Amino acid sequence: MSRIGKAPIDVPQGVVVDIKKNRVIVTGTKGELSRSFNPDMKIKLDDNILTVSRPSDGRQHRSLHGLTRTLIANMVKGVSQGFEKDLEIVGVGYKAEKSGDKIVLRVGYSHLVEMTPPSGVSIDIEGTNKIKIKGIDKEAVGQMAAVIRAVRPPDAYKGKGIRYAGEVVRLKPGKAGKAIGGTA
Repeated sequence: MSRIGKAPIDVPQGVVVDIKKNRVIVTGTKGELSRSFNPDMKIKLDDNILTVSRPSDGRQHRSLHGLTRTLIANMVKGVSQGFEKDLEIVGVGYKAEKSGDKIVLRVGYSHLVEMTPPSGVSIDIEGTNKIKIKGIDKEAVGQMAAVIRAVRPPDAYKGKGIRYAGEVVRLKPGKAGKAIGGTA
């Protein structure tokens, strides 16, 4: 039995869950999310507790069990608390600016990189080197953070680039180790 799949989901006060066949609609203070799931998974709501069950122990059903439960839990958390990702820009002259709803990145290219967030995702800039991405859909927030990071991932030699807050970048030694023993 899936340990994740059999865990119940507590629905907090102020969150409404509507289940119609294989479609789940979750409404809360921050917004509304809906998603369709595999019709084999049985989703039940009893006394503000959501449970997911599977019909058999087949490979497909075992993999869908934990996935379905986690996606529903993320929907409930998103409409009640929301999700947030933090990015840091490291490098001399590297910075981010907000222009309307777009962000403009200056990260060492000959041109500026402009990015527009999808609907439901907001981007705040603190100072010139911290980016905060917020939204109710965990998937959309994580995807936007990954797209921004991919503009200039951290360099392995100097550590310059865009990284997640708290991400540790291991730096390579460079050419210094090669110069010591090189007599040909």
